[in-house]
Amino acid sequence: MSDIIHLLPDSVANQIAAGEVIQRPASVLKELVENAIDAGASYIQVVIKDAGRTLIQVSDNGKGMSETDARMAFERHATSKIREASDLFELRTMGFRGEALASIAAVAQVEMRTRRHEDELGVAVEIAGTRVFKQEQVMCEAGTTFFVKNLFFNVPARRRFLKSDNVEKSHILTEFYRIVLVNPSIEFSFFDGDEEMYRLPSSNLKMRIDALFSSQKKKIQQQLLSIETANGLVNIVGFIGKPEFAQKSAQQYFFVNGRYMRHPYFHKAVTLAYNQLIQASDNPSYFIYFEVDTHSIDINIHPTKTEIKFENEQAIWSILSATVKEALGKFNVLPSIDFDRENAPEIPVNRNIENIKPPQTNFNPDYNPFNASYKRPTLDWEKLYGGFEKDSAVKPSEDFGEIGVNKENQIPSTVEHLLIESEPEQQKLSLSDEFQSANFQFKSRFIITGIKSGMLIIDQHRAHVRILFESYLKEIELHTAHSQQLIFPEEIELNDDDMLHFKSIEEALLAVGFNLTFSTKNQVSIVGIPSMLSASGIVQLLHEMIENVRTTATDSKQNLYESIALALAKSASIKTGQVLTQQEMSDIIDRLFACQNSNYTPDGKSIHTTLTQNELLAKFG
Repeated sequence: MSDIIHLLPDSVANQIAAGEVIQRPASVLKELVENAIDAGASYIQVVIKDAGRTLIQVSDNGKGMSETDARMAFERHATSKIREASDLFELRTMGFRGEALASIAAVAQVEMRTRRHEDELGVAVEIAGTRVFKQEQVMCEAGTTFFVKNLFFNVPARRRFLKSDNVEKSHILTEFYRIVLVNPSIEFSFFDGDEEMYRLPSSNLKMRIDALFSSQKKKIQQQLLSIETANGLVNIVGFIGKPEFAQKSAQQYFFVNGRYMRHPYFHKAVTLAYNQLIQASDNPSYFIYFEVDTHSIDINIHPTKTEIKFENEQAIWSILSATVKEALGKFNVLPSIDFDRENAPEIPVNRNIENIKPPQTNFNPDYNPFNASYKRPTLDWEKLYGGFEKDSAVKPSEDFGEIGVNKENQIPSTVEHLLIESEPEQQKLSLSDEFQSANFQFKSRFIITGIKSGMLIIDQHRAHVRILFESYLKEIELHTAHSQQLIFPEEIELNDDDMLHFKSIEEALLAVGFNLTFSTKNQVSIVGIPSMLSASGIVQLLHEMIENVRTTATDSKQNLYESIALALAKSASIKTGQVLTQQEMSDIIDRLFACQNSNYTPDGKSIHTTLTQNELLAKFG
């Protein structure tokens, strides 16, 4: 029997490695920019086309490479960052695995031009699918420039599974933010095609944050509080957001030793410090930088190098929590009383101080309230009730109010019942029978009415969400929505990342009744809104929609429509605690059971439940 184990060809091995390292165009940008930082660059330029599908170009003025290094850089596990295993615990560079360039070259067409500062000529290397097509000396600028073209050209399945341009561009910007926020001393520029999106000069940390996230109307510097602590275990610096500026889509970044990281445990430490200061649905912004001993962390966990293990995790959690709480208390984040003097009346000042006298009281010292000679004056109040005895006595109504009374046994009468047909997965209510007009609202939250088998309890808010959801979804699909024009248009300011997601939902917003105009590149005027919505909170609603699109990142138009319809339905629906009339309760019941799915909300929550007669009898033993 012949041997069956053999070594994989380099081309296959590199494609396997690329599956973990290069997941999308953003992964390419991350690896190339991190290499430029490790090369000591003081200026880095990024150019993308078609969200990175066609081209990702990264140029730097770093140290460059020799002719031998330029060719060796594309070999697997070839790196200048480490030499032995012990170096993994003293990492100060962004990269160290030696897999990035080999993985990129395995799934794209790559051209590299590089020159050391001391050399007169540089070297150009062209490689595609791990095959080297050209290597020659050329004239070029000092530093290194990579041209990554036609990503996944030889892996069509991976290319088809890329998301839309807006989604992929959003991922690219996210990686770009993570890199530039931790390297404020390096100058960056970012081009989308021929359009320059960012020009970030060398600056300090706060100015870099402001350059990325501030807009014409919103200066993020005014929303941040600085934090700083240092001890033998960890040094923490950075900024946290003031509670009054918390929102659903907040900017949240952790960095350790100059590297971005995700850390849910430390995130919990920050959010708990804001307990009772912000609403549960809002999130605080933070930009927090840790400096720890390289021996106390492990970076070599995942190829993306964003998951990091800390040796003293619990102790750092406590230090971080105390630092954030101290900053919130030290800067007196609670809003101070602000007296509005603009329209306040002027109170005249009394200048005649000499004529001021203490107040005087007058009383009769001879008055005695217990004197028996006092007689209460007679009031002829009986005449006010004259003629009332002639009126007929008030008789109870036929139906005794909302619930109704059965004349025979003087107990509340039941309403006409719906037939409940039990099915294996769910219970469906038949509309062959109809409800009576009498319904009961309990705790201003539930609508209670009778059915043939017992009692039906409906959550009024969830029922209305289901009704409006199907109505909005139909309007979006058929473009039949009605719009109400605003007297005073609302303005919404978005950053580049948010604007990409807003563009992806613009068509659906117009279909559901929004009327939008673009004032500037990143500023949108809301001129009209759907007829069932209130103008108050409309800006917050759009931010929530953008955040939903960011988190779901789906290309399905139907899923996108459903997400928007659900957000609108939740915003326009009646809320828990709202008192309803008999007509309103009857209308909700009728419209609910005319829906395609009357049992659950669009996000899977139960709308109603049934309490049968047998269950009621069992309660009374």
